[in-house]
Amino acid sequence: MADTSTEVEETYETDEQGVAYSSESAPSADAPARPATIIPAAATGRRKEAVARVRIVPGTGVWTVNGRTLDSYFPNKLHQQVVNEPFAELQLEGRFDVIARIHGGGITGQAGALRLGVARCLNWIDTDANRPALKKAGLLTRDARVIERKKAGLKKARKAPQFSKR
Repeated sequence: MADTSTEVEETYETDEQGVAYSSESAPSADAPARPATIIPAAATGRRKEAVARVRIVPGTGVWTVNGRTLDSYFPNKLHQQVVNEPFAELQLEGRFDVIARIHGGGITGQAGALRLGVARCLNWIDTDANRPALKKAGLLTRDARVIERKKAGLKKARKAPQFSKR
């Protein structure tokens, strides 16, 4: 019986320290970036006065925000980039469908809340693999900055009435 399998001959090279390594370990272009756990998840994200309840399910990358597409809900490309940041950081674009309900706050606060919710979902799915990258990028930290309260005797939080010496 003839052996029809082709054997790949690995070539080892040595570096300056004399350590042998193989140049055959580069991943192929058509292989996925890395295996990822694909399961549904849900989480809540908050920023300023905005609250986002987020569910991600395995799919093709379809975003539904308050029953609308991502492009129609966040027409600004910067906001679209902000909410997609957790997927870009983990190279998981197009693997999950996102369903989100957002209320309160303005557009920027809602985008920040959605980003935190998506990051928390991805963290919940596979903590060991996803958490270090998300944490290093600062995507799991809630932005605690909120509007400062108005003070008595002032017009706003810090703006004082005009001072007249005489």
